[in-house]
Amino acid sequence: MGTIGRRRLLESAGVLLAAGGIPSGGIAAPAAEPNPGKPLQLADFEPRSMLHVPETKVERSRYPLIDVHTHLSRVAKNTHGVGIGEVMQYSAPVEAVLPLMDRKNIRIMVNLTGGVGKGLDEAIQKFQTPHPDRFLTFTEPWWERSNQPGYSQFQADEIVRAHKVGARGLKVLKTLGLYLRENVSTGPLVKVDDKRFDGMWEACGSLGIPVAIHVSDPEAFFLPIDGFNERFEELNNHPDWSFYGRDFPSNSALLEARNRVLARHPKTQFIVLHVGNDAENLSYVFDKYQDRILFGTDAVPHGTETPQQIFTDQLYEIYYRFLETEDEYFDYAPAKVPPQGRWRIYGLGLPDGILKKVYHENAARLLQVKM
Repeated sequence: MGTIGRRRLLESAGVLLAAGGIPSGGIAAPAAEPNPGKPLQLADFEPRSMLHVPETKVERSRYPLIDVHTHLSRVAKNTHGVGIGEVMQYSAPVEAVLPLMDRKNIRIMVNLTGGVGKGLDEAIQKFQTPHPDRFLTFTEPWWERSNQPGYSQFQADEIVRAHKVGARGLKVLKTLGLYLRENVSTGPLVKVDDKRFDGMWEACGSLGIPVAIHVSDPEAFFLPIDGFNERFEELNNHPDWSFYGRDFPSNSALLEARNRVLARHPKTQFIVLHVGNDAENLSYVFDKYQDRILFGTDAVPHGTETPQQIFTDQLYEIYYRFLETEDEYFDYAPAKVPPQGRWRIYGLGLPDGILKKVYHENAARLLQVKM
């Protein structure tokens, strides 16, 4: 550095020092004590965005909608997370569901957790029988019999029986791979690609009914619940949702087992729920796989712990805004605190051709219904 450059640097430093309030005696004033700030619990942190961007309210979907992922009924689970028995529990009566469907332009709702045996018969009678053009019902596996002799044939036969009474598909919860054990509640975990279920997959394929399968969970659920986990608040509130440690398989091992099932049964139509729990690039997914994407909310009427899934007008309006507009930086759930992670979402602004496919065309073709 030349002399002129150094002089200018020193002059600049002098200006900065003078601006900082150096006393005339040449001795700097003591630094102020740092302000420790007020303590604030993370759960109470509800920042309001200062970003000024357009906000579009979409009260009804642009085209009629089929929601392929709802839970209007369910079988009670044992303490180990496995659905047991034929006694059904209902989130809401049909009279409470239909008005919201009409307001939001929802043409058909698929109740995935329709149960088994007498429970399935009852669930079909409550929703699908009186309103066959508005509700479809899926059956589930008999998990409690999975360790009994002859289970493979029994389960395949039950799929046939369920189809005869009106079931339009099979729903497999993440019970398989993460909760079901060799003795139902004890022993080693049953693998997703266990061959005792081959008859079940094949029965669905021969009947032409789809299998809606949920395998694994977000990758963060398999990591420590600490300050580095992007789902910390959610897992801290629900530590039983964590699959870190113990004898749980890894996320990748579960997905690889699922993929082996898909490869082994090419004639069976699988719906991999939650974007397969292995996709993050949504723009790529919607463009490349526009003929295979289905609309589903995982909605539960009167749910209390999962605001991203509670069956309300606000829930569907967020979905419509995400798919139909190019709005920036908005909440993904009707909640004060983001329930799954502290981020916001951006609208995809899908073109009409893709929007029709996602809203109803793909599902109508798969479920063999007329719109």
